[in-house]
Amino acid sequence: MQSLKIGVNEKLYIKDPESSTLGKNIVEQSILMIDEMGFENFTFKKLGVKISSNESSIYRYFENKHKLLLYLATWYWGWVEYRMVFATNGISDPVKKLEKAIEVLTQNVEEDSSITHVNEVALNRLIINEYSKSYLVKEINNESKDGYFIICKRLVNRLSDMISAVDENYGYPVSLASTVLEGSLHQYFLKAHFPTLTNCNKKITPTDFFTDLIFRTLNQKVNG
Repeated sequence: MQSLKIGVNEKLYIKDPESSTLGKNIVEQSILMIDEMGFENFTFKKLGVKISSNESSIYRYFENKHKLLLYLATWYWGWVEYRMVFATNGISDPVKKLEKAIEVLTQNVEEDSSITHVNEVALNRLIINEYSKSYLVKEINNESKDGYFIICKRLVNRLSDMISAVDENYGYPVSLASTVLEGSLHQYFLKAHFPTLTNCNKKITPTDFFTDLIFRTLNQKVNG
C-alpha cells in the first residue's frame, strides 16, 4: 500500500495533483471541506483560504469543482477496487469469493494511514452524500464516453463476474452488481438521515442486508 497509485483519468485534471505537495494538499483539504460543508457550499475560493494559496493555483490543477468531485469519486472507486481484488485474490470457492467481495464493497470504511493525504473515512462519507451529484448532470453521456466512470464500471463488471460464477444461469448479474454499489451508499445515507426508511442500524449493517439479499436471490447458503 505504501506505493499504491490509483489510476485516474487524465481528462479529470489539468495537472496531476499527485505530482506535487500543493496538489496533494488540494485533494486532502477538499475532501475534509466537502465532507464538512457539503458540495454546494464548497468553492475553490474557500479552499484557497484553507490551504493558504491563491484560488488561481487550484485552477491549475482542476478546471472546476465538478471535475474535482469526479476526481475524488474516481480515486475512491479505484481504492475500493484495489481492496476488493486484494481481499478476494486466491479464494477459489466462488461463494466465499463473492461473500468477501460483498463485505469489502459494503463494509464501514476505516482510515488507511499509509495514504497520508487521503482521509478515507471522510472520503467515504463524501461519496455517500455527494456521489450522485457527479453523474446527475446534463453532460453525463459525454462524460461517460470520455471514460470518467470507467473504474466504477469495471468494479461492477468484476462483481458481476463473481455473481455469474456462483450461478451462471442467473439472468441479471450486472443489474445486481450495480445495485450493490449504489445501494450500499444509499443504505448508509438512509441509516444516517432517514433511519425509519431502512432496517440497517447499529446491529444490522448494509453488509448483512446485501449478503442476505444476494445469496437469497441466487438460492445459495452463505458459507459460515
